[in-house]
Amino acid sequence: MQEIMDGLFYPFYMEYCRHDYIREVLGFDFETEAKNGVFMVLSNYSISFLRSLKKGDNFTVTCTLYADKAGLPKLHFKQSIILNGKVMTKATFTGTCVPATGGRPFLPPAILEKTKDAPILEL
Repeated sequence: MQEIMDGLFYPFYMEYCRHDYIREVLGFDFETEAKNGVFMVLSNYSISFLRSLKKGDNFTVTCTLYADKAGLPKLHFKQSIILNGKVMTKATFTGTCVPATGGRPFLPPAILEKTKDAPILEL
């Protein structure tokens, strides 16, 4: 009706990009890991809508990994949706892993190894 994208779609586009990043860069496959008893879950996110996307827009979604400042078992992802060189939406997503049977949050050793040189998220 307003010819702009509903705000609920923005985090979905960011999720697709983030999941690809997690699989391709961090080597964590959600389906395989779930079968092995490890769930990666979101614990928090914040999103800022700066400009509206419209039907038919061809945009890019970015994803950059950050480590936790306090050294907690968390992964932070700063993401943006960019159209014609302008940031339309920006967000920070925070996640961790938990055992499927319940228990404390953790990051698997393989992920810790791949993220050891990640920049620290400064809020």
